[in-house]
Amino acid sequence: MNTIDRRTILGTGALALAGAAQSRPAAAQAGPKPMFPVAAITIPIVGETDVFQVRRIYCIGRNYAAHSREMGSDPTREPPFFFQKPTDAIQNVAIGTVADHPYPSLTRNYHYEVELVAALKSGGTNIPVEQALDHVYGYAVGLDMTRRDLQRAMGDEKKPWEIGKSFDHAAVLGPIHPAAKTGHFSKGAISLAVNGAVKQSSNLLNMSWNVAEQVAKLSEAFELKAGDIIYSGTPENVGPVVKGDVLLCKIEGLPDMSIKIV
Repeated sequence: MNTIDRRTILGTGALALAGAAQSRPAAAQAGPKPMFPVAAITIPIVGETDVFQVRRIYCIGRNYAAHSREMGSDPTREPPFFFQKPTDAIQNVAIGTVADHPYPSLTRNYHYEVELVAALKSGGTNIPVEQALDHVYGYAVGLDMTRRDLQRAMGDEKKPWEIGKSFDHAAVLGPIHPAAKTGHFSKGAISLAVNGAVKQSSNLLNMSWNVAEQVAKLSEAFELKAGDIIYSGTPENVGPVVKGDVLLCKIEGLPDMSIKIV
């Protein structure tokens, strides 16, 4: 075989290999992929086909003075403290429905806590209070469900009490309402009824730290980002529920949200 023939064959082979590489499926050329893909956690947005993808769930504790008292704490305006729930603890509840909510395992003292939830469209660190609401996309009605006996037992032992707050379906909430349509919520009635009897009744004005202050304080400890949601604390008169109870949550300016304990 002469030199020209050898070059021709080698060149033809190289072109064939290049063509084969280009013809492979995109998946075969891509980098590593998850072994077990995990679904994104999303919340419906009223009036939109798009959904709100959740990055983190922050909750503020004892943000109403009367609730601080009933939990055995000093009601003075101490700096807010926060905890988190896993994003897959979210249970979406559609407007106009009564969603079944499973009574969780391990507890005999399961409590409701109605709350205003703020959803962020952007974030940052050390956000000034006067700019904090610029980062809020919208609001929803929420329930911070709590295995109170487990929370208290862990607290008494000075251990982390995630087991009382972070479990399946522990973060109940309705769809998000864009602030561009509702405005921001600095005041308004907030209440919860069990089987028609009002248990919690207060006003958002009674929050020790309003939403803007919560965003600012949170951003001192964490870099906030789009997709974060904040449960802003609950009023006094939290209490237990049993299977069969129907909870009705109300926040002035937002549609009601309801669940049935099953």
